This record gives sequence, structure tokens and C-alpha cells, in this order.
Amino acid sequence: MTHRHTHAKKKSKSIIPGFGLSFGIVMAILGIIVVIPLCSLVVFSARLSLSEFWQTITRPRVLSSYAVSLSTAFIASLINAVMGLILAWVLVRYKFPGKRIMDGIIELPFALPTAVAGIALTHLTVQNGWVGRIFARFGIDIAYTRIGITIALVFIGIPFVVRSVQPVLEKVDREYEEAAAMFGASRIQIFFRVILPEILPALIAGFTMAFARSLGEYGSVVFIAGNTPYETEITPLLIMSELQEYDYASATSIALVMLAIAFVILLVNAFIQSRTSRIVSGID
Repeated sequence: MTHRHTHAKKKSKSIIPGFGLSFGIVMAILGIIVVIPLCSLVVFSARLSLSEFWQTITRPRVLSSYAVSLSTAFIASLINAVMGLILAWVLVRYKFPGKRIMDGIIELPFALPTAVAGIALTHLTVQNGWVGRIFARFGIDIAYTRIGITIALVFIGIPFVVRSVQPVLEKVDREYEEAAAMFGASRIQIFFRVILPEILPALIAGFTMAFARSLGEYGSVVFIAGNTPYETEITPLLIMSELQEYDYASATSIALVMLAIAFVILLVNAFIQSRTSRIVSGID
């Protein structure tokens, strides 16, 4: 009995062979790729005193760039949450010609260089562009406004929502929907009481990833934004401007604020997903 117990214990320890080595490699990669670059932001920012740091990150132009980046990213992520859910629903629940092509096009923003996307969107939305001229008749400008920035962020953020929701939606058991329908539930009730609780954590994750991605987006936005200070100037562009002037301390200070915002977003996302999962488990 003792021999068998010892043998089983030794076996259980070797379920993941080379765990120590693989864990060490993972930590080394994370340190080189993630931790060291992030620490460099703190090091460069430390060159400024607390008062200088505060003055740098609270200049009116900087505060305005925060407002532009946060507001457009939030609106774009809300649009992506709705449109991404609809796209995922269509791809999972329906069969139609060209479905695979449509599924592949969703990932195009991942593969397409962001600068190319920005140039293409700008040409489409300027006043003499295919889309811009239609809205220009009603006195609505898209390019070089916050509307244009939001459109660019919708373009680059929608794959995050679709790819987060799609696999979860595929696993939703339709028997629950059929049971709810048998008890007289309407389609709207079935969606909000049966389907939505199942996919809500994935939808929140997709929204959060799209939001965080949009905050740091530069290539697809810089062309369509127009970059007017206090109106359409985004924070990443302001950071690039500081770097071009060799003001590394100011650039890293502003970047550190954006890093802190992204970190808070991820923490909030983790908390909301944890709470949502517990609620869904309680319902189940």
C-alpha cells in the first residue's frame, strides 16, 4: 500500500514534464517583452519631479487629448459590442453563401497594416470621397472630426468582440431555448434571459479588449483625425510629437498615464467578468 501510494505520488508530480524549465522560459520572455519595457516608462518618468510630472500630464492640451482618446474609444467599443454581437450571431446561427468569406473578412483588421486602413478610410470619408460626399450633402463632415476617429476605431476593434463571442455562442445549448419557448417565452425573453447571460462574460471581454486597443491606436487614426489640438488630437499622437522633439521624459510621463488607464480597464474587466460568471453560475 505504501509503495503504491509513493509510486502514485511520484507519478502525479510528473504530469507536466519540464514544468520548471518551461515556467522559467515563460517568465524570462514576459520579463524581456513586457516587464522591462514597462519599467522603462517609470524610469524615464522618474527624471521629472512630482510637480513637473503633474504639470506635464495635466497640461490643457494633454487633458484634451485624453478626452478625445477616451470618448472616441468608448463610443467605438459600444458600437463594436452591438455590431460584433450581431455579426457573431449571424455567423453562428445562419448558413448562407459566402459565409466563410465573411468570417475571414472579420479578421482583416488584424492583418491589414493600420496605416493602410487609415489612408483608405480617409479617402472614403473626405468631402469628395464615396461616403463623405453623401454625408456632406446634409452638412455632416466625417474625416478630420471625432466621427472619423470613431469610425476608424470601430474598424480596428470589431474583430475582438466577434472572436470573443463567437466560440461561446457556438457552445450555447439550444435545448434551453426550446424549453423556454415551450413555456411560452417570446424570442426577446429567450435572448435576454437564456442566451445573453451565457455570452455576457465573453461580450464584456470583447468590449474591454476593443476599448484598450482603441486607446492606444495610432496608425489608422492619425490620417483621418486631422490632428487639430483641443479637438481631434489623440494621446498617442501627442506622445509621438514629444518623442520627435526629443522630450522623452514628457512622452513617457503621458504614456505612463495611458498605461495606468489600460491597467485599470483590465482590472475592471476581470472584476466584472468574475461577478458575471458567479451570477450566471447562480442562475444555472
